[in-house]
Amino acid sequence: MSRNLCITAADGHTGFLIAELLLTDKSFSDKLASVSALCLHPNSSRAKELAQMGAKVIPHKPGRVREMVQTLKQSGCDTVCLIPPAHKDKYDVTAELVTATKKAGVPNFLFISSAGCDLAERYKQPRLRSFIDLESLALSAKGDKSVPTGHSPCVIRAGFYAENLLNYAPQAQKEGLLPLPIGEDQLFAPIALGDVAQVAAHVLTGQGKNGFDDRHRGQLMVLTGPKLCSGPELAEAASKALGTEMQFEDITEAEAKKVLKAQSDSDPSELEYLLEYYSLVREGKTNYISTTAFVNVTGGHPQEPEEFFKVYAQEFTPKTENGPTPKKRKH
Repeated sequence: MSRNLCITAADGHTGFLIAELLLTDKSFSDKLASVSALCLHPNSSRAKELAQMGAKVIPHKPGRVREMVQTLKQSGCDTVCLIPPAHKDKYDVTAELVTATKKAGVPNFLFISSAGCDLAERYKQPRLRSFIDLESLALSAKGDKSVPTGHSPCVIRAGFYAENLLNYAPQAQKEGLLPLPIGEDQLFAPIALGDVAQVAAHVLTGQGKNGFDDRHRGQLMVLTGPKLCSGPELAEAASKALGTEMQFEDITEAEAKKVLKAQSDSDPSELEYLLEYYSLVREGKTNYISTTAFVNVTGGHPQEPEEFFKVYAQEFTPKTENGPTPKKRKH
């Protein structure tokens, strides 16, 4: 049976990549009757790209649950991939979407959460911790037989996206540096955004007698990359991949704020989430990997750090006025 899917925040980084994969990979697209892309910025370049791929772009106007219920019903969706949008009122907008999904009677529901939210503290990392509240809201219908959404939910807690390292590409190119506020010795396991999209696509198109595939339905999947790295080890992986010397620099949170504000095109509220995740790393709360769900769902192996830097070699390789100038690595 073909599925009618609605993806929220489809014009954001995560939503766009999931939608693009579902629309362009026949192993997934053949299982979909329709894809609706709920977009906060329906006239953006990403929204236009999705429309060209075959998605039905729907403007997302936060503010009223009743109107959102009607929007979901009119889309004809039987499955929602709910991604919290990059928005200053992220919690409120996401809670509104969760409530509307329930009231619209959508039976299949995938919520993209954040790894580390269970380890975050409300007074230190309030934005990360709020994902726990959103998960609870999303899963509260599981025991309510009168709510269709309760029968086939799934939650993916996605770890630190390796693509966030692209914020530091200017320093990598000009100075051969990766400046991160994570301390010298604490570890984390960045995951490629494409790997998260792979798992989401498998879940969203999986079929079972109760909605999602029984191997996925009701699961709380924690996704990280396959390798724990300290800052220096991350720079070492970059050096190997790029064939040039890259060094790590531990910077303060104040310095990190300045760098992100100057170099990132992300919403300011998203940068706060990123800084909170860095604080989790400094506290030693990210010293783990979780790849079991990825392997079980996709049958593959998540991207290694060196592979990531090879994919984005053009963005990281140091350059001079005449172009790239790889240095010989020290041994």
